[in-house]
Amino acid sequence: MQPYEERLTAPRSWWFASVLVGVAMALIMLPFGTLPLLGGLVGGTAVAAVVTSAYGSVRIRVMAGSLVAGDARIPVSALGEAEVLTGEETRAWRSYKADPRAFMLLRAYIPTALRVKITDPADPTPYAYISTRHPEALAEALNAVRQNTP
Repeated sequence: MQPYEERLTAPRSWWFASVLVGVAMALIMLPFGTLPLLGGLVGGTAVAAVVTSAYGSVRIRVMAGSLVAGDARIPVSALGEAEVLTGEETRAWRSYKADPRAFMLLRAYIPTALRVKITDPADPTPYAYISTRHPEALAEALNAVRQNTP
């Protein structure tokens, strides 16, 4: 059973920006002729789209007794209280309240987040800040896995 899964996709405006990068590359290649212009358009758009896709392919999952957020895999047994962050709290915890030792899965285009305390004494990381579109559902999934883990 997989109680929670989310993919933090990039906003549509970023895909439009990828096309604009292609247009800019085409304009740079314009003095060299038609084929380089088309190559710049296709190549610039493709490279920008790959970068956008890679940035927007981060997954958050709660599975098999672990929280998987991007490259991090944290056992639920090492997690403490989860705090849902919205509005000004989100901005505060990703800026002036942020601890440099914290794990931050930060996506500025997502206005909500979850801050989960890390209780493992061997881990110097005080908390995990995870940008998510559904912080309440993620907190519920963590609590459900924590209750079912011996």
